Amino acid sequence: MRTSAAMENLWLYLQSLPKSNKKWLAERLNEDLKPKDETEYISKEEVLAMIDAGLKDMKAGRTRPAEELLKELEDEV
Repeated sequence: MRTSAAMENLWLYLQSLPKSNKKWLAERLNEDLKPKDETEYISKEEVLAMIDAGLKDMKAGRTRPAEELLKELEDEV
């Protein structure tokens, strides 16, 4: 029961803080929740699967010519 009473007292204290202090505290707490390393990695198997899928698309004729893609990219810039 001590823990819940302590948490209740902490909550009451936090509610009494000015809005600017609450905002500052919320920003600090959110920083702690963010992952430290946000870099996403793709496994070797995933890379090979994507290459395989791309080659199958090319063989099946579901891709467009590179010149068409490059022209589209040039038009966007």
